[in-house]
Amino acid sequence: MSRLPDPIADGLARGWRVRGGPHGEAPGSIACDVAIVGSGAGAGISAELLTAAGLDVVIVEEGPLRSSRDFRQLESDAYPQLYQESAARKTADKAITILQGRCVGGSTTVNWTSSFRTPPKTLAHWREHFGLAELTDEAMSPWFAQAERRLSIGPWLTPPNENNDLLLRGARRLGIAAAAILRNVQGCWNLGSCGLGCPTNAKQSMLVTTIPAALERGATLLVHTQVERIEIERGRAQALHCVPVALNGDRAPGAATRISARHVVVAGGAINSPALLLRSEAPDPHGLLGRRTFLHPVVISAARFDQRVAGWQGAPQTIYSDHFLDEHAVDGPIGYKLEAPPIHPVIFGTTLPGFGPDQAQAMAALAHWHAQLALLRDGFHPQSPGGRVTLRDDGSALLDYPLTPFVMDGARRALLSMAELQFAAGARAVHVAHEMARAWTSWADAKPAIEALPMQPLLVRVFSAHVMGGCGMAGDAGRGVVRPDGVHWQVENLSVHDGSLFPTSIGANPQLSVYGLVNKLATQLARRLAGRDVALA
Repeated sequence: MSRLPDPIADGLARGWRVRGGPHGEAPGSIACDVAIVGSGAGAGISAELLTAAGLDVVIVEEGPLRSSRDFRQLESDAYPQLYQESAARKTADKAITILQGRCVGGSTTVNWTSSFRTPPKTLAHWREHFGLAELTDEAMSPWFAQAERRLSIGPWLTPPNENNDLLLRGARRLGIAAAAILRNVQGCWNLGSCGLGCPTNAKQSMLVTTIPAALERGATLLVHTQVERIEIERGRAQALHCVPVALNGDRAPGAATRISARHVVVAGGAINSPALLLRSEAPDPHGLLGRRTFLHPVVISAARFDQRVAGWQGAPQTIYSDHFLDEHAVDGPIGYKLEAPPIHPVIFGTTLPGFGPDQAQAMAALAHWHAQLALLRDGFHPQSPGGRVTLRDDGSALLDYPLTPFVMDGARRALLSMAELQFAAGARAVHVAHEMARAWTSWADAKPAIEALPMQPLLVRVFSAHVMGGCGMAGDAGRGVVRPDGVHWQVENLSVHDGSLFPTSIGANPQLSVYGLVNKLATQLARRLAGRDVALA
């Protein structure tokens, strides 16, 4: 438990309006100007700007409110408390594991702080194929700059840990460009546990920035509260129907809450936002809702080194390479971004193939393992249409994401690239995350072996922490669920302000893309609703 000042505890002591779960039962009915579903990247930015405009805002979060004193740097604590489905959310066929936050601050509370502006090639594709003419580099730059100032996004001045430096050294030896990642931190202690909640409040997540700012201005936060559906009548959102939920997501004892609002902002994250609109039977005349959901499918390669790597220590992600994103046209063969993830024991043990003595031997040498991941840029090619969010019988969200041959071709190329880079960095052995792989001791042995691996779902280990799309924006209703201003095409007082807006994946960690785009949309919404110009603090 951290002994540092705790801004959440201090705010609660000052009388922040927080209800739900341990904070007391939510009222049966609430009336407000704006109801926001979720508390992550898009929700937090929206809450700060809308409250700055003088609007009465209610934020609804189905997860708990946790703070620095609760973040003990233990996977056994963090996963069941802070993640969707205890960090084990799966696609319909169980072939992809999805890491998403489920707590106040959403994924910003548990991500690894990597901050990239939306790549110019992505914006150009959106302009050409989805009619989003306003999304130019020049037009978006001020919105990104504001978010960067507000959230202390800047260069990481500390040298990379060994896990990241191996990526840098291997890239240099192969003549591949690599660079440092911007991070949203302030006074970072370099602990390495960003994914488990920041115990020092250094990570400038929504938990310690925009949500507290909104609460200071009188916003209401409901936690342990799920929005079951939005009541929609005659093209307008009338009210949210909410129920109390337990930490595991099951219905909890207590009365329901009805929230009536002038405007509704849906920002529960891709998968949850489309699912909510599906449960609400939102108009969907073109059958687009829940479709074109993207994941940046991730494949992983682990390498053993003679020297100590200790991949759980130090800033988790500080080095990247876009070399393999730029090999082909953005709408050509799927490209991929290389990064180095942290190596915590549970994640490592459940990722690296092998059982029994083989796994025990690998875990005993945990300090000597390096890991690399590749983010596949999905959504730009006709053979990469993404997945589809549907509903189970109980109304919960389910994502069907087929790992097509087109995607798997990119996965194989990514495994080859990572293995070659790791050997170039001096690896003693490389073991890609595939059920039929073994540890190879040379690039000469690894290359033909990886080329021969059957690239099939459930054989290759695939992960995602970047869910995007499902409520895509477009310049006309035939190509998107929402308008370029984020408002639903058929529901005039309902906006979507999260990563589900994206018509494709980003091709980079999406955190800053959400911040920048929602900064623009929420500022415009504040002006329409309150007649006031606002800006991030």
